[in-house]
Amino acid sequence: MRWERGRRSDNVVDARGSGRGGMRLGGGKGLSLGGIAVVVVIGLLMGQDPLTILGNVVNQGMQQGAPVQEQHAPAANDPQSEFVRAILGDTEDTWRAIFQASGKQYQDPKLILFSGGVRSACGFADAAVGPFYCPGDNQVYLDLSFFREMEARFAAAGDFAQAYVIAHEVGHHVQTLLGVSAKVNAARQSGQKVEGDNGLLVRQELQADCFAGVWANNAQQRLNWLEPGDVEEALNAANAIGDDRLQKQSRGTVMPDSFTHGTSAQRVRWFKVGFESGQPGRCDTFKAARL
Repeated sequence: MRWERGRRSDNVVDARGSGRGGMRLGGGKGLSLGGIAVVVVIGLLMGQDPLTILGNVVNQGMQQGAPVQEQHAPAANDPQSEFVRAILGDTEDTWRAIFQASGKQYQDPKLILFSGGVRSACGFADAAVGPFYCPGDNQVYLDLSFFREMEARFAAAGDFAQAYVIAHEVGHHVQTLLGVSAKVNAARQSGQKVEGDNGLLVRQELQADCFAGVWANNAQQRLNWLEPGDVEEALNAANAIGDDRLQKQSRGTVMPDSFTHGTSAQRVRWFKVGFESGQPGRCDTFKAARL
């Protein structure tokens, strides 16, 4: 993949090496040991449980969703962050054009590079959860070690496989802008079961796969940057992280009632739908009779 042809995004933020942080309040300021001691003393004087007060303070800070990492632009001489900036930049170009064609305005997401663990408006996450998108702050979070895990654990290597992962998370951002994510969340909050092989979560994830394919189609038309084997890399990555395959590897059995992302075959199919058509209108997995 000739990813160097991509325009570099200015929306990549480097929070690597800043640590997980301690107990933090809104605005990114930490609650020091001295501050904790003051809270404990006040609690004892007032006859209240200091742990309860501390819990309320922490919850208030987390609800504000303030980032705790030291954030700055990635170094220009870092090939990995340059790759991420190139892919994100092209997703911006693609979705801006698609939204504009339908009379809408695309809002660029931020992409936060982290190492080990990160706090977002959706709470704390460590690298084990993999890349994720948080609709609470409209940001994609990525620990680059996931790409090494893709190669080592899932045998899913290659630049375009990594680009597919980023484009999938940006697909969730597109869903948020279109109101799809809010509808799925409303269904969850109403008590509706959203897991399962035919559930809303699977349909949501497969649509994000399809949106990744839409991006890949449009990017190729614009930049002609794909090389032989690149598409196969993305399809292999989609195949490697299907619910059925992951459950078989970890549990030895497949439990469709607990699916949240779709089978390997479904993920491959919907990426191909988006890639072959280049049209987001073909990605309505929520109305599809067959996933």
